[in-house]
Amino acid sequence: MQDYAELSVLLVDPNPGMRATLRNMLNQSGITRIDDAVSSGTAIGQLNKKSYDIILCEYDLGSGAGDNGQDGQQLLEDLRHHKLIAQWTIFIMLTSEGVYSKVISAAELTPNDYVLKPFTIDVLQQRIARAVERRSYFLPVYQLIGMGNLRKAITTCLECEATHARHAIEFARLRAELHLRLNELEEAELIYQTILLTRPVGWAHLGLARCQFGLQKYEEAQQTLDNLIAHNPRFMAAYDLLAQTHEAMGQNVMAKRILEDAVAISPHMVRRLRHLGEVAYEAGDVMVAEKAFKQVVQKAKYSEFRDPEDHVNLVKTLVKKGDASQAGGVIRDLERSLRGNANTEVCRSVAASLLAELMDNPIAAAAELRNAVRTMSMTRGLSNGLKVGLVHSCLKNKLDNEATSLMVDLTNDPDSGISMDDAVNVFEKAGRHDLATGVGETISRQLDDLLLDAAEKRAHGDLRAAIDTLNGALRKAPSNMALLPAAASAMLKQLDDLGWEAPVAEQCNHLLERIRRLDPNHPALPILLNQYTATQRKYGISTTA
Repeated sequence: MQDYAELSVLLVDPNPGMRATLRNMLNQSGITRIDDAVSSGTAIGQLNKKSYDIILCEYDLGSGAGDNGQDGQQLLEDLRHHKLIAQWTIFIMLTSEGVYSKVISAAELTPNDYVLKPFTIDVLQQRIARAVERRSYFLPVYQLIGMGNLRKAITTCLECEATHARHAIEFARLRAELHLRLNELEEAELIYQTILLTRPVGWAHLGLARCQFGLQKYEEAQQTLDNLIAHNPRFMAAYDLLAQTHEAMGQNVMAKRILEDAVAISPHMVRRLRHLGEVAYEAGDVMVAEKAFKQVVQKAKYSEFRDPEDHVNLVKTLVKKGDASQAGGVIRDLERSLRGNANTEVCRSVAASLLAELMDNPIAAAAELRNAVRTMSMTRGLSNGLKVGLVHSCLKNKLDNEATSLMVDLTNDPDSGISMDDAVNVFEKAGRHDLATGVGETISRQLDDLLLDAAEKRAHGDLRAAIDTLNGALRKAPSNMALLPAAASAMLKQLDDLGWEAPVAEQCNHLLERIRRLDPNHPALPILLNQYTATQRKYGISTTA
């Protein structure tokens, strides 16, 4: 028998008798490093403290666990969505045959294996052995991904496709996913199309649709997803992407119908219910939005990932419905159950301002909005949607200074992804050209200061610091034709002086392509392209690819 003494295992099962049986089976297999979890919440708590090689998880976690309908599949999707387990973690689901037939095709993020109950120690040992052996093939790639070396991971996948024929399609899938992470959509699309020529598997259709969506080929993505759902009506991730595709095409009513179909099949997924509520609200279906957001608040009640923005969404819907009594009750629940952090305080103030507006109390509404803006700097992880909504509320209540300062802060936040153009558009769409001009001028002055700072750092030989400064400026203005050549030039100088670094070279190449796309006749472009080619030749890098 293979030596498993170094393997660590987390058992997730609400039944103490089953946990004892599993522990005994694992001990007989030579596995002694075992921890227990009785619910999804306690499992997440354990995984926040340490990592495990294997997770053995009961599918039905609701019995006595207080998780309000949570099951093992939803736990797995949460763990992967929030990146609480590594790619090399082996997740094995324990389930009855009847449940297995319902869930095997329903999830995009499938476990490494299912073990049908009742099972013997021999069956469990065989499944663990198979999963551990398979992991050994992929571990070098997973480790490269963990180190952030995605380029090397792609190369290794290609090599493994040739040397491990049995797992070639899985290495191709992983290679496509890596290209997606690098936003190389055409490369990923070609891999999925190649796979589908010989293996019409659902995940490849979904991957192809993701590429089509990212390339804004929305009608093609819709057709791919419609066909996938027709052949596999329980492939839930296809519904989610199909709804997003219809949203992108401005078809919110159709997106709502698709999400309603998905929720009817799989009613417990909080993220999908939240999406349904958002789409229904935008489509003007207040009743569906209210029902969805109420379910989100209820189902997330015991979750480790509870989000106070869900209460804001529900209050917003109830206010639109004109139900002040229920809206007040939701705010009180938010104050009572999620107290003690800046995110909750901002959400409480935003919700209270909406209720004050409904009650025709503009003074109270303005006071709550000022408090929300004042507290915003202490928050972490609030969505851009809530922040931009707060800007609109400030404008509606004549709090121009608060709206402007919040919008400028958003463009200064490197994680927001909101550019100067985005900020200006928010005010233009609100009919406030004066504020749009003022914000644009403020951000332009900041960009000028960053350009001067980068030039000074470059003059002192600190090329890496100059590039960091310019990258920060590009996040504010990704199409600025003063920043783009300056950033590309600094990167070329670093490559020439300090040696070839593939990530820097790749970013420089992307900037040159952006300049070419925005202004193919820019006078700096041929000079920069010649410098790039000369630097490639200097280090023996092929210039023919």
